[in-house]
Amino acid sequence: MTKIRLPDANGTVTDYTLRGTPAAPPSSEALRFNRRAIAAVHVVPQPLAAVDPWLETALDWDRTMAYRHYLWDLGLGVAEAMDTAQRGMGLDWPSALELIKRSVAEARTRSDAQLFSGVGTDHLSPADASGLDDVVKAYMDQAEAVEAAGSRIIMMASRALAANATSPDDYATVYDRVLGSVREPVILHWLGEMFDPALEGYWGRGDHWQAMEVCLDVIAAHADKVDGIKISLLDKDKEVAMRARLPEGVRMYTGDDFNYPELIAGDGETHSDALLGIFDAIAPVAAAALQSLAAGDREEFDRLLAPTVPLSRHIFGAPTRFYKTGVVFLAWLNGHQPAFSMVGGQESARSAIHFAELFRLADQAGLLREPDAAVRRFSAWLDVHAGVDP
Repeated sequence: MTKIRLPDANGTVTDYTLRGTPAAPPSSEALRFNRRAIAAVHVVPQPLAAVDPWLETALDWDRTMAYRHYLWDLGLGVAEAMDTAQRGMGLDWPSALELIKRSVAEARTRSDAQLFSGVGTDHLSPADASGLDDVVKAYMDQAEAVEAAGSRIIMMASRALAANATSPDDYATVYDRVLGSVREPVILHWLGEMFDPALEGYWGRGDHWQAMEVCLDVIAAHADKVDGIKISLLDKDKEVAMRARLPEGVRMYTGDDFNYPELIAGDGETHSDALLGIFDAIAPVAAAALQSLAAGDREEFDRLLAPTVPLSRHIFGAPTRFYKTGVVFLAWLNGHQPAFSMVGGQESARSAIHFAELFRLADQAGLLREPDAAVRRFSAWLDVHAGVDP
């Protein structure tokens, strides 16, 4: 039996015996989903680059692209240059555009690659925007660049818009102009303040239910330009209520990393598709579960995803904006990158206690694909960073 010495919430170090069975991903020949499933994906930095990691970005392009192929091989789509990739939180717009162009090129090498890419206003400082025209121009500049690169668009929430809008009508005006300019239907993204405090009061309303009315009006006015909407409010009741009111043909993409199994499965009348950061971390289990759901086996779908929920709730625990650290930690444990390092030095955003519990939950969910290697990696990290002798 494989063991590792782990600290607990009291700071006590005890032996933990691994008991999970590594999940077997489904056969690629048999992949059939009845939900659109997209993973918001992280980036891999170059740990040996001669840069100041808090100030400069240097990506390991080979490993970053390899991870996209790993997700495509599992039947999942890729949401590129989103908040999981630390967009606006270490990854600037020039780097994001380079990332998008490279992902488009990789997607074109295969017939099964689904790709959407983030469009925002992150190259415009909220303090530098002189009004809504600046926000619209920033959105349009990015939208034109992403469409020119050959990617579909995810229209991300804008910090500059949140800082400069004074009413719901201002939001309607900006979205009207941007949606009127795009060539293909986009996915909207309503990112809650638990993910980004600068977005509090988005849609011009402090109450989510009132904000929902504004958002629904925008969608209804542009249903031909909206593929769907991803909402990230971590409130399943709001998502269910909103998806029941979407125009025909407009998808609800769950962004609820706390309640995704039941939202994806649906209530018999409506269901959510998925655009989730947690799918980056639980990809093989998610793919197997989605395959079971498509085959009509709800019981197996629930069985597979049930142990991933405590893991996801831990990774996305408050402060939720630091969830990227847990996603990358698990990718490192599973050998997808050589070092536990992140853009902007964000690997330091969580504690050794947090990582220890994440390790336990990942093991129990079958998400350590080579347990012995994961133990070696984490034991060495704990020795250096937390003074825990292997």
